[in-house]
This record gives sequence, C-alpha cells and structure tokens, in this order.
Amino acid sequence: MRETLRLRIELGALLAAVAVLYVWNLAASGWANAFYSAAAQAGSQNWEAFFFGSSDAANSITVDKPPAALWIMDLSVRLFGLSSWSILVPEALMGVATAWILYLAVRRAALPATESERVAHVAGLAAAAALALTPVAALMFRFNNPDALLVLLMTAAGYAVVRSVQDAKARWLAVAGVLLGFGFLTKQLQVLLVVPGFALAYVGAAPHTLRKRLLHLLGALGAMVAGAGWWIVAVMLTPASARPFIGGSQTNSILELTFGYNGFGRLTGDEVGSVGGRNGWGTPELFRLFSDSFGGQIAWLLPAALLLGAALLWVGRRAPRTDAVRASVIVWGGWVLVTGLTFSLMQGIIHEYYSVALAPGIAAIVGLGGGVLWHRRRFPTDAFALAAAIVAAGVTGAVLLGRASGFVPWLAWAVVMAALAAGAGVLASGFGVRLPRAVGRTTAALALVAGLAGPFAFTLDTVATPHSGAIVSAGPSSGFGGRGGFGAPGGFRNGGIPRGQSQAGGQGGGQAGQGQAGAFGGPQALGGAGFGGGRGGAGGLLGATTPSSALVSALQTDASKYTWAAAVVGSNNAAGYQLAAQLPVMALGGFNGTDPSPTPAQFQTLVKEGKIHYFIAASLMQGSSGSNDAQQIADWVAANYTAQTIGGTTVYALN
Repeated sequence: MRETLRLRIELGALLAAVAVLYVWNLAASGWANAFYSAAAQAGSQNWEAFFFGSSDAANSITVDKPPAALWIMDLSVRLFGLSSWSILVPEALMGVATAWILYLAVRRAALPATESERVAHVAGLAAAAALALTPVAALMFRFNNPDALLVLLMTAAGYAVVRSVQDAKARWLAVAGVLLGFGFLTKQLQVLLVVPGFALAYVGAAPHTLRKRLLHLLGALGAMVAGAGWWIVAVMLTPASARPFIGGSQTNSILELTFGYNGFGRLTGDEVGSVGGRNGWGTPELFRLFSDSFGGQIAWLLPAALLLGAALLWVGRRAPRTDAVRASVIVWGGWVLVTGLTFSLMQGIIHEYYSVALAPGIAAIVGLGGGVLWHRRRFPTDAFALAAAIVAAGVTGAVLLGRASGFVPWLAWAVVMAALAAGAGVLASGFGVRLPRAVGRTTAALALVAGLAGPFAFTLDTVATPHSGAIVSAGPSSGFGGRGGFGAPGGFRNGGIPRGQSQAGGQGGGQAGQGQAGAFGGPQALGGAGFGGGRGGAGGLLGATTPSSALVSALQTDASKYTWAAAVVGSNNAAGYQLAAQLPVMALGGFNGTDPSPTPAQFQTLVKEGKIHYFIAASLMQGSSGSNDAQQIADWVAANYTAQTIGGTTVYALN
C-alpha cells in the first residue's frame, strides 16, 4: 500500500511539473495562431459557426480543417470569455493528458516483461518525461493549432490498442477506432498514418483466432468511420446555401478538402489554392527529420528509439506471439516509421511543427526500451544495445546543440561525457561487473542527462519565447530555418524574423497607395495595399493584423446594422480585425485568399443589400494558385468606392 502511494505521488509530481511547464508564461503568446483564435471567438458566439468551424460568426467560410480542435476552444471561450488563457490553457491540459496516457500505455507493456512494478513505473515516467520535454511538443501543447488534440487522440488510441491486445477485449479496439475517427475530424488524413502499426500489432499479437482478429479490425474500421462520418455526412447533406463555404476547397466540397488540399496534395505537392507548390516547402529527402530545420524539433531521441525498438524485437524474437512488448514496439514503432517516412518524402506543404506527431511514438519506445533493457542489462546483448542507444542519444544531442550557435555551448560536451559514462556503466553490468547500488543509480541518472538535457534546454527556451503566427518552431532557432522551411534553400531563413513569430506577424494595416505588389502580384493589388506599412507591418498569409484603436472604433460604430463589420482578403488579415473588434469580419478567399468565396457577384449582392460595412485593403504573398475572385473583388471596390485612411489603414466604406 505504501509503495502504491509512493508511485502515485511520483506520477502526480511529474504531471504537475508538466502542467507548470506548459502553462508558464502562456499568455505571452497572445492569440498565438490568430486564424484559429478568431474561429474560436466565432464559435463561441454562434452554434452554426461552432458546428461547421466557421472563421466568423456570420458564417461566410470555414477554416481549412474540420472543427474538432475548435470545439474545445469554443467551449472554453463560452465558459470563461475570450482571452489568451481561455484559448491556450486547454492545449496545455491536452499535453498533460497525453503524457499521462503515454505513461499508462508504457507501464502496461513493461510490467509483464519486467515483473517489477517499480521498473514498469519508471519506464512509464521516462516515456512521459521524454514526450513532455520534446521541444516541438512543448511548442504545440502551448499553441492553438489542431496538432495538440490530434496527438492526444492518437496517443489515447495507441493505449487502447495496447490494452485491447493485452486484455483480449475487442471493445478497446473499437474505442481506438472512435478516437481515430475524431482524429480525422481534427486533421483529416494525417491520423491514418498510425493505423498500419495499430492494425499490424493487433493482427500479430491479439489472443484470438486469425478470423476473429480480422473481424475485430473490421469493427474498429467501422467505429473509425462512424467517429468521423457523422459530421462529414451532415456537412454533405446540408445545402450549400445553408452553411458556410468549405475553406481550403475550390468547389465548396468537404471531400475535395479531404483528398486534395489536406490529402494527397500534401504528398505530391499539387495543391490548388496553396502557396509554393511542388517542392516549395523544402526538398524531400530520407533524412529530412535530421535537417537543420527539423532536427532541433524532434530528432533528439529518434536514433535511440530506432535502436531500442530493434533491440526489443531481437531479444524478444522467441517470445510468444501475444508478447506485450513486441506488440507495443509494433504499435509505437510503426507509428514512427510510417509517419517519419511520410514527413521526410512528402512534396507538399510541411511545417516543422508537424513533427510533434512523432513525439509519442519516439517517447514510448525510449521509455519501454530503456526500462526493459535496463532490467535485463546483465545480459551482454541487452547491455550493448542499451549502451549504444544511450551513446546515440548523447551524440545526437551534442550535434543538435552545436547547430544552435552560442546556445549553452558547454552543454554539448556535458551531454557527450554523460552518455559515454552511462554507456560504460551499462556495459560493465553486461560483462558481469557488479556495480555498487550508488554507481548504478548514477549510471541511470547520467543516461537521463544524456538523453534529456539537450531537449530540456531547447524546451525551456521554447517556453520562455512567445510564439505567434501561422508558422512557428521550437528552440533557439527561429521561424523557418534551414532546409525544411518555406521555400527552397535561400528562401525565408532565421535572419530577420523575431523568434517564435512568423513572417508578417506584425501590427497594423497596409498604407494607402504605396503601389507595392499585393497578394497576386502587380502594382496596387488588392486596393493598393503593400505588404508592410501601418504600425509595424501588415498581416497576411502568415500573421494577423493588430489594428489601431481608431479603426476598431470605426468597425464597432453602427455594427448592429451590418452582418459583417468588414471584409478583407485572407483569413489571417480578417482574424486580427475580428479579434480586436469582436465582430464578424469576412475573410475573402479563405486562408490563402485563393478560395472562390464569395464570388464577385455574390460580394456585390451583399454590398447592395447593405450587409458589409467596410472593405479593408490588404495584401498576401505572391505565388498562390487557385481562384482570383478576391483580386476581382478588390479591383471592383477600388474602382467604385473612395479610399480613406483610418488609423494608418486604407479602407473603403461600402455603405
């Protein structure tokens, strides 16, 4: 009883530490990704916007993802009011929940292999700590992109699969299917990357006949389809005139969004409505995850995880088919291999923060492999494998720390020395040297330093740095760095971008009449607004505006007379004005300004009916594909209405 209480206290202490880490300095990021914050504000005001995931409460267009991640934020804002805290604290709590579930999954798998409650407990704690201290996890569990909920749901599904295999209960496999279905409603096809490992583990290890195992998988597939399909069917059956336009699509179709912009287009680079096109987001390569841009986000323990996973499969090669450790390695290892290879070789849009999807798989294998092999370290093969993984973690950490010029320069050497000392201690045990208990504990502590000191330092830097905009990264390197950032080598790089912020993440609107290139190229595009100007730079594709108090006052004046206080090209432009005024702002063209919503004829009708108060001049990046309806609308406004300047921003009063 006393030992059980001690284990629970240790787990509680770890989770409390994760909560503090993820909540600390959270409000410094403000609206974080204002694109989703504005949608949360809209969903908190209007249930139709809540259901469909609209960008504004008047339901002109949805965000370019299904709305599951928004539902959490919407409800929080309804309960606690609109603030940075109400939007971001739920994300941090998702991080704590993910660490807890991963602990449960690893502990459950390690217990039969070690027959030690203490060893299994420590393995689970190590996995939870490795996850929490992964820099990109600390970033995304403190940010309001859909990735936090996606990772939570996938991790919970992984736990359910592990439990289903061990307990011989198909209902847990069905639970995994439902969770993956809601994962689909979070980030669509990305959730399917974990399915091969889950299915292979169940087919290979579940204690049933092959026929039953296959039938159970079919049932889980049905549960997954049901978990996502109810919302997809509801959207498809709702007449287009009775719902918002599906953002990110060109035909107002949720299926097009699923299989095009958010689906196969990500793999091939052929994404209509996207910016950059094929190879515009870095060069696909086998070792992309170790590149300058991705390495510091996720690669710290990746080599160690691969070594430990392979070692567990080798030492358990003669174990029964239903072996829990082997099944878990397939669950988490399949997750890492399929997701890692997909991210490495995909040719479409990819951002460094996507790599958070790898964090639970890597952490689970590190915790499980470390715990089991530490328990078996008196066997030479196990000791050698564990020592190799420790040294690999230390060397990887030193290399990644060395890339961050001037960042804690002594730490790289400390990590290497700790790895070598811990590796030597483990090898000594494997060759029959009986080490004193204190030396054994020191060896374990040095192994943790070798593996976690580097990511911990990057995580602390991440926590101390505000992050905002559409594209963010963790650690001391900024924004788009290295070869995996926006554009090919020579595109946006670290220099000149404040840490934690995306390009165009400044304040204010564009100055009038600057004659600079706008969203679609050409002088005075989108009403003559340039990419910079105002009070610190315009918003655009990657960052939201922060309008002047004079403009906010103008938007709020007589707002009850209009459906939309304003219209502006691009969702991030609209988000800044909407969050400041807390009024619906129409995002012409959706996120990239390239969706055909509304058409010029529809916009002109809305203006004629007196539903839009202002058109705000703005600009986006060049190089977009898709509809040019937003450009035509901007040209029509500029030709038929008089420009005026309010608070340094060019606007047109439409009524």
